[in-house]
Amino acid sequence: MAKRVGTATLLLENTPSVEAFGAIGSKREAEGPLGGFFDQLCNDSTMGEQTWEKAECRLQKDAINVALKKANLSPPDLQYIFAGDLLNQCTSSTYGLRDLGVPFVGLYGACSTMAESLSLASLFIEGGFGEHTAAITSSHFCAAERQFRFPLEYGGQRTPTSQWTVTGAGAAIVGKASAPPYVRAVTMGAIKDMGITDANNMGAAMAPAAADTIGRFFQDTGMAPDRFDMIATGDLGMVGSALLLELLERDGWKLQGRHADCGLLIYDRQKQQVEAGGSGCGCSAAVLCAYILPAIRRGDLSNVLFVATGALMSTTSVQQGESIPGIAHLLWLSSSPK
Repeated sequence: MAKRVGTATLLLENTPSVEAFGAIGSKREAEGPLGGFFDQLCNDSTMGEQTWEKAECRLQKDAINVALKKANLSPPDLQYIFAGDLLNQCTSSTYGLRDLGVPFVGLYGACSTMAESLSLASLFIEGGFGEHTAAITSSHFCAAERQFRFPLEYGGQRTPTSQWTVTGAGAAIVGKASAPPYVRAVTMGAIKDMGITDANNMGAAMAPAAADTIGRFFQDTGMAPDRFDMIATGDLGMVGSALLLELLERDGWKLQGRHADCGLLIYDRQKQQVEAGGSGCGCSAAVLCAYILPAIRRGDLSNVLFVATGALMSTTSVQQGESIPGIAHLLWLSSSPK
């Protein structure tokens, strides 16, 4: 069973395995540095559907189907699905997964949802509440723009601090310890609000939460950054990543040389017009399932902290001038169970 240490960290003694994973992307993701790592890529961002929202539903369907096929499982083999997205009432997850007939837990952690869903999926296996669980997260640029900013037809100008919502999804199947990657610890984050009100600067809004969660993990476990090959945040982008390093160094933690951000990994900022980098639920989900988890399985990475970050705003709160609270959840992923 999981052992609680410090204020927020659970050490998983049974170390569940991430048995299989699938990553889906679209045209812009295919053109980025990680394009060759995706399981499926679609040149048409509609995914063959009639609306952007239905296209995102398709992303979730395809991602879970890829992961199930890799694991040689079918939907009835899953006891629980933990899933979420950016749209109101988790529309993409609800409609995308409704035909599977699997007990469903809908989650909203904004862009932190992949870490939230994978943490819960792992804890359910750790607690003996199932044989197989799934964690799924997605986002779609056009659907997110319509909900949170302006419809594409408006032609609004993007600021240098804004980030490009990834059109993609990631799905992971978790089971009992069998092979890497293993989930060795989970740190659930606390909400941090530094008073940022600019919806086009989410990296700055999320960075304090990421710094707090990473610092909590190190304090709870007594570990240091040099224990890890990669400390991957998602998705702070250029602005938030710089702020994160500054905040952690102020507290005595130096991540230089080990930190990577999913929002900076998925796109080439010099060649693609993505301003400060990538964003969205599908950003960290896709990078995790396309790039990080396979690298751990191959043994290219031994120990990774995956720290997905989210800006917990809504269209209403932004319009009313509220600040943007941030959240970050962390998983320790390893090539070794002990």
